[in-house]
Amino acid sequence: MGNVSRYLDNYQDLATTLPGQDLPWLQSLRKTALQQFAASGFPSPREEDWRYTNVTAIEKKLFAPMLGFVSTNPNLQFIDKECLQSQLLSDAWTVVLVDGHFSAELSALNGLPDNILVSGMATALESKPEWVQPYLGQALPAESHGFIAFNTAWFSDGVFIHIPTKQVLAKPIQILNVVTQAEVSATTRNLIVADCSTEATVIESFAATTGETYLTASVTEIFTGENAHITLHKLQCEADKAYHFGGTHVKQGMASRFSHHNFAFGGLLARTDVHVDMDKASECELNGLYLGVNRQHLDNHTRINHLQPHGISKELYKGVLDDRARGVFQGRVIVAENAQKTDSQMSNRNLLLSNDAEADTKPQLEIYADDVKCGHGVTVGQLDEKSVFYLQSRCVDEETARNMLTFAFANEMVEKIKIKSLHDKVLEQVLKRFPQEGVEKEWL
Repeated sequence: MGNVSRYLDNYQDLATTLPGQDLPWLQSLRKTALQQFAASGFPSPREEDWRYTNVTAIEKKLFAPMLGFVSTNPNLQFIDKECLQSQLLSDAWTVVLVDGHFSAELSALNGLPDNILVSGMATALESKPEWVQPYLGQALPAESHGFIAFNTAWFSDGVFIHIPTKQVLAKPIQILNVVTQAEVSATTRNLIVADCSTEATVIESFAATTGETYLTASVTEIFTGENAHITLHKLQCEADKAYHFGGTHVKQGMASRFSHHNFAFGGLLARTDVHVDMDKASECELNGLYLGVNRQHLDNHTRINHLQPHGISKELYKGVLDDRARGVFQGRVIVAENAQKTDSQMSNRNLLLSNDAEADTKPQLEIYADDVKCGHGVTVGQLDEKSVFYLQSRCVDEETARNMLTFAFANEMVEKIKIKSLHDKVLEQVLKRFPQEGVEKEWL
């Protein structure tokens, strides 16, 4: 159990500072999660879904959330404003969370339609608890692992978004999570409720103004109504020494569409879960790119549950790993007995740039229906020498040829981004992590 007991002892000191103290249903939810965490602790490699990822290093530390934060907290004056500004997207409304707490001072929501509610989770629990209660915790699996239990018990704030029927957002909403302190945990809970026939894009960004060790533990629940179309982008650029857990859990309504684009670049150890429950005639698209260097460990776990007929899901995750980095992909598609006429395709492709880099991949199809079209494919390897030779035959030196092919492999995922400011931000991160010789920015 490591230092789980220290976390439990610490919880008693901070419990009264967590939001929702006057809400019996939330206190019950937290109590159940705390009991589950006390029984199981953080996930162990003995668990099948965590067999490739060891989080013992997190257990050995005590990452405590910052207490008593308000938007006028004096700590804001010490934030590197230039660094923060570099993370903001010019063509989006922005909600900023500093060390796990909503900052009204740094957020920018001017021009947001009046009937769309975007607020800090703590504020929503105080002013609109009846809007939160029907959904909070309802998208999570019945048996959640330790990080989800930890998040439910410990979350200090987050973002609540409600989009009413037939509302189409003209701009994306960016949720910028920034950590400024060492040895803290930024434990946040987001809830996005999109009613029928809505259309919106949300961007989750994770960054830091400190280079020290800290923990981010963020869970986002999304509910899409009938015919809704929700797109979620996640850009994880945590500090080099940071630990990151992020979970996205989605319940789709009938004939709805959900798209997720996951870009995992930062952190010493980072894990992202994406779990989607699909309704009748709904569509789901999951895309991901993870770039690992040095000794980074980047883990991606996806699960798509086809629960009703005529569902369509497409999944493509790509990894580029250099030095002694390790990438993990576990993708699972479950087709229920009632989910006839399902069409599901999953692919994971990994490029190893070093003999010491490692990719562990485990695609799974569980099919209980008999009239379906499902498939999956996996590749792990180095650059195609024939392609390198082809470029060399066109007067390109070997190093430049390899750089160009590496960039082209990763850029396929970047090109799927339709928001220019986000596209440029992700492209910047890709170019920052791998050699640029032979890749001219004016081409892009």
